[in-house]
Amino acid sequence: MFAGATLALLVCVALALLRASLGPTVFDRLQAANTIGTCAMLLLALIGFLNGRPEFLDLAITYGLLNVIGVIAVLKFFHQGDLGAGEEPR
Repeated sequence: MFAGATLALLVCVALALLRASLGPTVFDRLQAANTIGTCAMLLLALIGFLNGRPEFLDLAITYGLLNVIGVIAVLKFFHQGDLGAGEEPR
């Protein structure tokens, strides 16, 4: 069962890599990168569970949070053109 889950996640990563390379827009590529990050997080948690190392779950959660923060930063950059605080003081 776990081998099947691992194989399914690796297929998901391969399809997301294909989408990232063929994506016509930046947002398609960003979604593919987010999918790759999510699959990597799930793979990390699965490997930790299989090897009996619960600290891998902490690493997977940290990686997932960094993935979300990175996607938000890239979206803000493409929406506003910079990563500054927003409006400049007058």
